[in-house]
Amino acid sequence: MTSGQGPHAKAIVFLLLVLSATTGLVDAASVLGLGKVFTANMTGNIVFLGFALAGTPGFSWPLYVVALLFFMGGAGAGGRICKVQAPLGRRRWLLWAGTIEAILFGLAAACALASGRSPAEIVVMAMIALTAAAMGFRNATVRQLKVADLTTTVLTLTITGLAADSTVASGGGNPNLGRRFGAVLAILLGALAGALLVLHTGLALPLALAGLITFVATVALANDLPAQG
Repeated sequence: MTSGQGPHAKAIVFLLLVLSATTGLVDAASVLGLGKVFTANMTGNIVFLGFALAGTPGFSWPLYVVALLFFMGGAGAGGRICKVQAPLGRRRWLLWAGTIEAILFGLAAACALASGRSPAEIVVMAMIALTAAAMGFRNATVRQLKVADLTTTVLTLTITGLAADSTVASGGGNPNLGRRFGAVLAILLGALAGALLVLHTGLALPLALAGLITFVATVALANDLPAQG
């Protein structure tokens, strides 16, 4: 399943960079609009859960528990889809993954659109659950692709690699420099765009855009992949 080499490697890298940008959109919606909760970055939620359990004002433990549970559920479903679909061909598998993820984002956007700028608590929980499940599903899919430095959701190791493998630090050629820098830039620009959309239009548009970009980019890539292999 490794995608670091082969004739289709560049297309898969491009897809993962595009998906990284959607992570910025989703995190902007969740952090700015759903109550200081990440639905793509579970490390942040574990830290926030610790704050909440300590009684820190502004942090609500149920948000983080819902995000963690549905992220894990989405990851489990993603792993199962991979097991069933991947042997039938990467094109079919990725089309399934992109479609499911886009549907989950679309449902979250529909919740936001129906509830307006001040969604009820149950709607907030539903949106957290839907987006966390989508991102868990994505992480399971990307994990199986095994593309170095492109998880699409976290950047700690990517940024570490930029510094530790730099010419100054190691005397090396900083492998995957473009890929690493691209991942950082993609999430940054996605977060910037997402924040602007949340502040000026609400939650529905960035979530709908995340779903649309995910689906279109996945379909575009899948058309360039062989039906088998």
